[in-house]
Amino acid sequence: MRRTDQGVRGEADAGPLAAPSATAVREAAGGYWHRRGLPTDPAQVAVAPCTPLLLLAVLAAAGSGAAEAGSAGGDGGGDGGAGTRVPGSVLLPHPCASWYAEQARLLGRAVHTVPVPVECGGIPDPFALLEAVRRSREAGEVPQALVLSVADEVTGTAPPPELLHEVCEAAVAEGLLIVSDETWRDTSHDPHDTVIVSPAEMLTEAGRADHVVVLAGLDAAFEVAFEAGRGAAFRRPGPPPGIARFPATGRGQLLGEQAHQALAALRADLPGPVATAAAELLGESAELRSRRSAAARLHSGLASALHRAVTDAGAVCRPPHLDRHLYADLDPFRPRLAARGITDAAGLEAELVRRLGPYAVGGHRFGDDPHELRVRLTTDLLTAALPGPGGGRAAGHPVDTERSQPAVEPDPGEWPGVAEALAQVQSVLVDLTDGSPQ
Repeated sequence: MRRTDQGVRGEADAGPLAAPSATAVREAAGGYWHRRGLPTDPAQVAVAPCTPLLLLAVLAAAGSGAAEAGSAGGDGGGDGGAGTRVPGSVLLPHPCASWYAEQARLLGRAVHTVPVPVECGGIPDPFALLEAVRRSREAGEVPQALVLSVADEVTGTAPPPELLHEVCEAAVAEGLLIVSDETWRDTSHDPHDTVIVSPAEMLTEAGRADHVVVLAGLDAAFEVAFEAGRGAAFRRPGPPPGIARFPATGRGQLLGEQAHQALAALRADLPGPVATAAAELLGESAELRSRRSAAARLHSGLASALHRAVTDAGAVCRPPHLDRHLYADLDPFRPRLAARGITDAAGLEAELVRRLGPYAVGGHRFGDDPHELRVRLTTDLLTAALPGPGGGRAAGHPVDTERSQPAVEPDPGEWPGVAEALAQVQSVLVDLTDGSPQ
């Protein structure tokens, strides 16, 4: 089931790995990671039309036996006994992006979710991770991979480096391959805030580089460059592609080869226009950096204002540090919400969408306990109220920060339309919980 014939290797060599459209992207990706403290040769890079497809290929490679090569620590890896290979289980933090679990399940892998720590999202609590690994083994499974995010789009947070280090140490000790999703690392609101560090950087310094594969989608770069309505020259050529970095070790090379075979089998070629745009964006021109900084400032102000409105209404919510989302917990108001017929995340989502629009997503969609009253909110709710044709991101498009921000930037929470939207959010939450603003 895992291998057919040796012809696959030749097919992979003629596929995404060697395609001219991907070559420039792989070279540009090497420079992108080098600027972030991870020297990367183009041969270490895989490219695919989207990040979920890359995760599928990486997990397939890990299950092919590549993950066990050179693995140390724990009693993970290997087979399930009597010479019979057992598909490796995959561990995820919850909440997390919904597509993490989807790719693992497509491969027939058992998926176990581990709660995130109090401080942040994106990574599992290290002690809960060890317990999840133990239970997986007791169930006769082979814990194989941990997927995490150092820039968590669901909660809008980044893990403190010391906590991330604990998680990495626990994963390595148990023989897990760490797949680090770093798609949103360049959306940090304040570069002097929580420093975003890659597990690849941490473990390379510790001499354990072969335990980490890095994934990065170009979603944020495509949004900044192509969705601001600046004319034909900035038209988006297609969905944002993804890039993966494999370690420069024997194990990493084997993982990369297996992943390329999977991508070749899926005919995962990158269209020429998309590859050209991706290579240019990975070069990070001065204009792109300027627009990225402007977008970060905009969403920093809006996310902070939304966070104040949500917490003033009594909800529990981690302060946002990146991108445009925050994750609110209304479980403390369970009795009051139950009296209104809201007893789970799906019900909470439905009610908030009815009252606020399509800007609330229940925690059940991110692998969280569906009975917990948690919801992800987005600053799109506020940018939709900004002045201009169609209003900011009313249709899911980012606001043009160059046109919408005044010359002297006041608090975005005070912009015309935004203050009213914030008041509406707070009013709805207070009404639902029968609470009152702090």
